[in-house]
Amino acid sequence: MPWFKIDDSAHSHPKFMRAGNAALGLWLRCGSYSAQHLLEGFVPKSVVKPFGGTPAQVRKLLEAGLWHDAGHDCKRCPQPADGYMIHDFFEGGRNVTKAQHEANKKGAAERAAKSRAARNANDSESKQNNIQYATSSQMSSDRARNEPHFEDSPAGQEGLSHRTPAEPRATPHAAATPVPPTSFGSRGAASSGESDVVRAYDTLGDLKQAIRDAGVKGVSWNLQPSQIERIRQVRDRIGIPDMVDMAVGNSSYRGAPGRASAWIEDWESLQPETQDAPGVTRLPVVRGFNGPASRQQQDTDAQFDRAMARAQARMQQESS
Repeated sequence: MPWFKIDDSAHSHPKFMRAGNAALGLWLRCGSYSAQHLLEGFVPKSVVKPFGGTPAQVRKLLEAGLWHDAGHDCKRCPQPADGYMIHDFFEGGRNVTKAQHEANKKGAAERAAKSRAARNANDSESKQNNIQYATSSQMSSDRARNEPHFEDSPAGQEGLSHRTPAEPRATPHAAATPVPPTSFGSRGAASSGESDVVRAYDTLGDLKQAIRDAGVKGVSWNLQPSQIERIRQVRDRIGIPDMVDMAVGNSSYRGAPGRASAWIEDWESLQPETQDAPGVTRLPVVRGFNGPASRQQQDTDAQFDRAMARAQARMQQESS
């Protein structure tokens, strides 16, 4: 949108002083109208009256030299037809011509188009990279799950693979007993029709049952394979009893979580119990929101217990 600009010293210009405020109000409104419609300083007579202009105000603008009517002798301003011309509308580059405005508008549109094209190209490249990364990650994950989890040893097959028996006879996979699942699920024939994630839950069956037996129920074990593996590693390192204690302690403070995944970070913070010297009595470990209680917390709890014991002793003495 073009602007109708005036000099910052116009307030004290002799022509403005001679015209007066009322006439200058008409001059300002008509100048804005001319700029908006790209009339290049021309003011149609048809807009003067709707803007509240009076013949006296028009005469003051003409006498002050701020407007020209038809037949004027100013060599810098064109002759108007059925209207008035604002004197020196383009002086000092204050206002733009119609051609300049259209050129500026076209340039702005071209710059905006280039910016959009560059942004779209960057977005497209970013999306492509994300797709490639996701595809690569998925392929790697699928390959890790699909590869058989056999050890290097023959596993009792005397050098033969589980999948290539020496004779057409029944193999261990054909037995009625289901194949024990691994941390990422079993690929055995006995578990066909069952998803990898569901089969993987059996790896943590003993931990789930121990937590339920401890009174913490209603927790969902719908976990990702990576989460199941993290829990399995903690179980092998710490043991189920400490993990159950942690789950029960956390649930007593903030209630049972919706998913068992809420316990993973707390479980991973646990450390194996060290063997104490004979005759040493350890304070019970208080497990809170984020794992075992700190040494400072243990000392504070012990001081509180001693203070309560002394208070109870005094109360018993006073009552006797």
